[in-house]
Amino acid sequence: MKKYIPNLLTICNLLCGSVAVLSAYNADYTVTVILVLAAAVFDFLDGFAARLLKAYSPIGKELDSLADMISFGLAPAVVACTLLKASGLQEFAYVGLLIAAFSALRLAKFNIDERQTSSFIGLPTPANAIFWVGLAYPYNQSIGNCQCVTIGLTGLILLSCFLLVCNLPMYSLKFKSFNAKENFWQILLVAHSIMFLILLQVRALPTIILFYVVTSIIKMAGDKRKFSHNKK
Repeated sequence: MKKYIPNLLTICNLLCGSVAVLSAYNADYTVTVILVLAAAVFDFLDGFAARLLKAYSPIGKELDSLADMISFGLAPAVVACTLLKASGLQEFAYVGLLIAAFSALRLAKFNIDERQTSSFIGLPTPANAIFWVGLAYPYNQSIGNCQCVTIGLTGLILLSCFLLVCNLPMYSLKFKSFNAKENFWQILLVAHSIMFLILLQVRALPTIILFYVVTSIIKMAGDKRKFSHNKK
């Protein structure tokens, strides 16, 4: 029975994502953010359970990608569509579906890229989804009907699509050891997240993801300098 436990957790991820799509379509962003966060927890637990129980399987890998496509690809895309629709220019609403397309490409690249075992190349789809549902959660419809909002949202959609498939190295939250120096960036992200969640609660989610992207860029620049110095 233990080999089915990770797949069961993946199915829970998929179900949370499916309901999140429906709630996002109805602009019920409070429910959407809860369900996407729940999907992210199940996404973490299925991998953890597979490693703990040594219950790896090809079907589990494929099922995980399909579930992630719904929870972290389609759900944030529908969120973006409804935000654009509320901004007053309904013809721009379908631009949000680019998030689903680029999330599918990101997941496909991840499945065949052997370099992404302990870190990531490009923004992970769960992080992108958390950014969008966190952005939508405090959204005030009274300030939505504005061309500036439409332009801003469209710019964010294009930026997130780029980050999903770019070659930017991004660290994961996997702790390699108990050495604080080796896990400096992970500890920094966790500390920042806790502080901002206490101060801003759910509204902190976009800030946390932005902090993750910025620190990944800083880490990449530092690693390049270190590599160049060692070569000399």
